[in-house]
Amino acid sequence: MSIDNYRYIAMIPARLGSKRIPKKNIRYMAGKPLIQYSIELVLQSNRFESLWVNTESEELGKAAEKLGAQFHRRPDTLASDSATNRDFTYEFLQRHACDYVIMVNTTSPLLRQSTMERFLDYIEGNDYDTVLSVVAEKEETFFQGKPLNFSFSEKINSQLLEPTEAVVWALTAWKRATFMEMQEKGLNPVFGGKVGKFAIPKDEACDLDTEEDWNIAEGILMSRRNKPERRYMEL
Repeated sequence: MSIDNYRYIAMIPARLGSKRIPKKNIRYMAGKPLIQYSIELVLQSNRFESLWVNTESEELGKAAEKLGAQFHRRPDTLASDSATNRDFTYEFLQRHACDYVIMVNTTSPLLRQSTMERFLDYIEGNDYDTVLSVVAEKEETFFQGKPLNFSFSEKINSQLLEPTEAVVWALTAWKRATFMEMQEKGLNPVFGGKVGKFAIPKDEACDLDTEEDWNIAEGILMSRRNKPERRYMEL
């Protein structure tokens, strides 16, 4: 049972097939199958009532069970590329009771345990219906060809810029009651109700879309395990 005020369950969405990085969820990254990082992140916390891998694949579901997760078999109708996060999350919540579902994406293997715990603390300390993980960037940013957080009339130090925030989907929380109510009314529950933003460190916010992304994430993981001695050239 959860030690918190809310009942949390974790959902890891995963498909066996992937067009951009084939079979990425079972591909080894720095010595482990990719999906194992997300499973271990949840299991190492004592704050979840249950952990489910949400997939259409019987093979992937059974592999996830061997790693300590439970298998939620997604209907075949929600297994295609056209299936939306909104649809498969609603189907999942119809079958699992909780206060909040925490979606943990396999494509963010760089998340640290401390970040997961702070994310749950953030939910506990606020009353949000949706909590999105974001990365704040203090960089001169354009939107539709126009400066968003800076002016052409002045160059200021980057630390003085107003940060822009990008949603990274590493961790997402939804209050079950709000999500289901909005979905059943035909409204978009993904950004539903009162929305909170939780900033995560930039080095944890990778998203594995390409082989380049994969190589960068794997390099960071290996660097964390084998911390190199910092050396400097002599002056």
